[in-house]
Amino acid sequence: MFNYKENAKVGIVAGSKSDQEVVDKITAVLDSFGIVWEFNILSAHRTPNATAKYAKEAADRGLQVIIGVAGLAAALPGVLAAHTILPVIGLPCAGGPLNGVDALHSIVQMPGGIPVATVGIGNGKNAGYLAAHIVALSDASVKEKLVAYRKGLGDIEG
Repeated sequence: MFNYKENAKVGIVAGSKSDQEVVDKITAVLDSFGIVWEFNILSAHRTPNATAKYAKEAADRGLQVIIGVAGLAAALPGVLAAHTILPVIGLPCAGGPLNGVDALHSIVQMPGGIPVATVGIGNGKNAGYLAAHIVALSDASVKEKLVAYRKGLGDIEG
């Protein structure tokens, strides 16, 4: 039912196959830091029980962060966050008559106590970088790679 990957630190969940282009941006960043990830297509509306089960079991399987990719009503990141204490990053996707603004508003307006970190519409690259920063808190190798990356941007002296 689920596409689990051994030693995955980041779970990527998209609402539909149409989100693949944005997911590819996330995985490119994670791959550049050597972070193992897994990808599943789940829906807050069409597969709510499976979505909740995935989120509830994520921490026990070793995931450190989940990225929820969704457009339109974009309930997916909030549903994931409601069922786990792991950090959840919401990635709103463009689509529909509001071109992703509806998804952005949906994700950032989570009720108090159930936060979802949010990146810009379609910004899979930043979702990947934010996930890498979270993983780097407990992985020295990823931390070293992030420091080197940021030095390359001129952000860190050294």
